[in-house]
Amino acid sequence: MKNRTWTKTGLTGLMRIFLATLLAAAIALPAQAGPREQAKRMHDRLAGVPPSESILAQMEALMASNPQAAAYIAMDDTSFYNVTLKNFAAPWTNEAQSVFVPMNDYIATVIGMIRDDVDFSTLLSADLTYVGIGGVVNAAPSATSNAHYEQLEANNVDLSDAALFAGTSQSSIQGIPSTATAGIITSRAASEAFFVAGTNRAMFRFTLLNHMCNDMEQMHDTRLVPDRIRQDVSRSPGGDSRLFLNSCIGCHTGMDPLTGAFAYYDYDETAQRLVYTPGTVQPKYFNNDLNFPQGFRTTDDSWENYWREGQNAYLGFDASLPGTGNGAKSMGQELGNSYAFAACQVKKVFRTVCLRDAENQTDRDTFDAIVATFRNSNYRMKQVFADTAVHCMGQ
Repeated sequence: MKNRTWTKTGLTGLMRIFLATLLAAAIALPAQAGPREQAKRMHDRLAGVPPSESILAQMEALMASNPQAAAYIAMDDTSFYNVTLKNFAAPWTNEAQSVFVPMNDYIATVIGMIRDDVDFSTLLSADLTYVGIGGVVNAAPSATSNAHYEQLEANNVDLSDAALFAGTSQSSIQGIPSTATAGIITSRAASEAFFVAGTNRAMFRFTLLNHMCNDMEQMHDTRLVPDRIRQDVSRSPGGDSRLFLNSCIGCHTGMDPLTGAFAYYDYDETAQRLVYTPGTVQPKYFNNDLNFPQGFRTTDDSWENYWREGQNAYLGFDASLPGTGNGAKSMGQELGNSYAFAACQVKKVFRTVCLRDAENQTDRDTFDAIVATFRNSNYRMKQVFADTAVHCMGQ
């Protein structure tokens, strides 16, 4: 019998093969996390910080019998409001969709509405703004400055505490009628980002993108009536009418009738505030009106939703609403009560908590169930976060 001698090199090679085999097996088999591990992961995803030992014990005890209650415990953490929700809403407030922006009235209102279980379908229509209470910071809420919110963030004010941070009427701060308020659409931050200059189409486009999860390319429909396309849109761009008929018309035929709702709004860069001029259409609506003088000329703030018909009817607009109206508030109600609005909120929460989109049939079935629950239970966003966390932590 031969004497076999293992060299150091040979032993190292075998160890590498053995470890690689174990790693492959670990990847191939799903991790079966226990209730303690699931509870910790749930807290980490929702609050962004690890739980204390006592909180972890409370959550662990609930994971088997009532995991939603465990999620609500995680959402009691200050960091859920000050960090997770701040980062959740921040990209909606700027054209670059950057998370690296200061706290502002738009972000604050999203945080407050979620904390207080305010009907989230009113996000685009409510006369509501969240502010620091009782001089918690030096700067008062203002229509011309963001200092109040920057100080809330700099001082790390606990946004989970209703005694420090609460809702008030947006109209009292912005100095516009309550009937002219439209939730975050008429927030100072959104006005500065999307009502500034231009033709107010940016406000509509980014509202659609952020809260209906569709950009204009997805809404392209060349078969609708183009009678409300504004005068600044050339019918023969570059001298070729086919470009208009096959491209431009597809977006403008739906967008322009809806952007009529913003006809009285502008952002004054000098005064640094939202401007509202009831009865007087902003001059920006007549920019380049000689491009096609026969086009639609805006005379008031009326709007009409042409997307209730045609291929975009899948957005699921509420049949109990008229689909037409005047001003940003009623248009915000039209969007906020659609199926697409509800599904978009769930989609964003899914990405935040699960770190991915719904991928398989189980994900999609759960996603649909969460949307249905959201719509049937007063649009409570915390319920969406809880249900999504339970689904993702259980996988």
